[in-house]
Amino acid sequence: MSGLVQSSSKTLPTLKVKENVTITLTHNDPGATPVLPKPNERNILITSALPYVNNVPHLGNIIGCVLSADVYARYCRARGYNTIYICGTDEFGTATETKALEEGTSCQELCDKYHALHKQTYEWFGCDFNHFGRTPTEWHKKIVQGIYKDIEKELTFEKTMTQLYCEHHKAFLADRFVEGQCPKCGYADARGDQCDACGALLEPTELINPTCKLDKTTPVLKETNHIFLDLGKGQAKLEQWVDKSSVKGKWSSNTINITKAWLKEGLRERCITRDLKWGVPVPKDGFTEKVFYVWFDACIGYPSITANYTSEWEKWWKNPKDVELYQFMGKDNVPFHTVVFPSCLLGTGEEWTMLHHISTTEYLQYESGKFSKSRGVGVFGNHVQEVGVPVAVWRYYLLSNRPETSDSQFTWASFVTCNNNELLANLGNFVNRIVKFLHANYDGVIPTYDVSGAAETALVSDVNALLAQYVEALEGVKLRTGLKLAMDISARGNLYMQDNKIDNKLFANHRERCDAVVATAANLVYLLGSLIYPYMPTTAESIFRQLNLPMRRITDTWAATDILPGHTIGAAEYLFTIIKADKADAWRARYGGTQDGAAAAPAESKTSKRKAAKAKAAAGGGGLTEAPEGVEKTPVIVDFETRIKSAGDEVRRIKAEKKGGEELKSALDALLTLKKALEAEVQIVKSA
Repeated sequence: MSGLVQSSSKTLPTLKVKENVTITLTHNDPGATPVLPKPNERNILITSALPYVNNVPHLGNIIGCVLSADVYARYCRARGYNTIYICGTDEFGTATETKALEEGTSCQELCDKYHALHKQTYEWFGCDFNHFGRTPTEWHKKIVQGIYKDIEKELTFEKTMTQLYCEHHKAFLADRFVEGQCPKCGYADARGDQCDACGALLEPTELINPTCKLDKTTPVLKETNHIFLDLGKGQAKLEQWVDKSSVKGKWSSNTINITKAWLKEGLRERCITRDLKWGVPVPKDGFTEKVFYVWFDACIGYPSITANYTSEWEKWWKNPKDVELYQFMGKDNVPFHTVVFPSCLLGTGEEWTMLHHISTTEYLQYESGKFSKSRGVGVFGNHVQEVGVPVAVWRYYLLSNRPETSDSQFTWASFVTCNNNELLANLGNFVNRIVKFLHANYDGVIPTYDVSGAAETALVSDVNALLAQYVEALEGVKLRTGLKLAMDISARGNLYMQDNKIDNKLFANHRERCDAVVATAANLVYLLGSLIYPYMPTTAESIFRQLNLPMRRITDTWAATDILPGHTIGAAEYLFTIIKADKADAWRARYGGTQDGAAAAPAESKTSKRKAAKAKAAAGGGGLTEAPEGVEKTPVIVDFETRIKSAGDEVRRIKAEKKGGEELKSALDALLTLKKALEAEVQIVKSA
């Protein structure tokens, strides 16, 4: 952890601050004693979805899980909760083998390369893990195989499948090792799991003229055994857990809807083995040439990475009475964390620490389009440093635009505006103004002051109201709301300074009044340092340096009396600097596409927008009215499509009769709710 301590022992005699306000965050170096749960304390275990190692993460990946979890972990530590944050790279599976094949390297070398790139990216962003590990470890193998053995008898079964087999290198082919012609659209280079041209989800055996990706020979059909997870057997137990945990942990409506849709349809059997070399070996006779499917072992990476952090990992993961588990991810990962992983843990019969709260995000788009590494579109982890903008600005912009309830957009124009009009004009101005005034007129020493005046009483009241909302938002993991409230408190501080006309005249003619204003404002700066610490830790560190104070705890209330008279502050620093507006155009050009095909993106985007607008107008609102081509029409999807048609007919009837008001609003709301539910169900089927 990047904890804050006094700059040197020489400054200690000048520190004058109220007791029980500050907090010490121990630096997390490799030799530090691992954090373990403590009795009679709130123990928080935080994980973010394990990033896959076959590419460099882009900004959407970063805000979707890792950065969001970091904010909550920092908040918990600043509140004094006993907290650990665990993450690492997910490295097994077909995608790794195919990527290694493309790059002409071994799976281990590929994973070493991308693990380092991921780690460097998150370190630059200031993500404060207790441990950032990886899945190919002995602990991972041991725990994965142990969970399998515990559920083998009750929840798994063998099933014979017909699968493509390469006679050239004597191996069954996992889906991505098969290429051929798409049976839906005729595209010649479809993969065994999906066609990139039409988006259809495929089985390898459906491809026309299939070939082995490794040696381009024609595979043959051959029977093979695989192990399946029978989720249906544990559905009743899972439903009881979901009903309890979703209420207690205050799951979002989107998470509940996605989970309940899976349960409503009935849980299906899922194959949990693959014909690969790179993965956790299956501890069963007859399966020595197979490994566990990556989505069976990936979530088990959370406890296994914790085990690599501390051998006493079970104190975190098998301690449901004392530990709360918070998990962060994109919405497409929800079913694996609320259905598949919990089903496995419940099936072991052991007392595991189960999910308490799940925080999900929608998608971050780039300049009205998508991030694309192959086309050079968007900002990726290896770009952020070369732009030359401090990490605090990146963190603030991404978190203030966190796609919590709907997709959000990254644009360079708003990035620049955000720095200049919000960070610089609001927070930077407030802090810089008071610190410089203290140095210019008080030699940097906090004067004796009284906060009982009407202006101070009003400020304390307003700030406490906002502070209560801030704490409520963060406790509910509403990170974007919390950041806005912190900036609202800063804006209230600027208003206080403006209303009280703090300047040299006030100092010369109304010294006692000036003393109260500067001391009250300095105390508010101290509070702001703690409130923005989860979001912009480097900015918070600068504030604490300028005040020459240790980190302030995030408390429930604020009295404007934390810094005692006689305290000497530190030197002034600029928190932010202006970014010229023309930088936005330069960065947009630089990251707008550098490879063949990139130039076609804008026209494609406009066409998509026209189609979307037309569809929206016809449907009477946004959202899906039917499942896209290539998505399996499950009973749940068919039911939604039927209900959407009926709801649409009802809207048209009301409009035709020229009715409006509450009746039309109610009908439109019902239609929109059904469309969103269908969209969520489609995502579930796609990820299943």
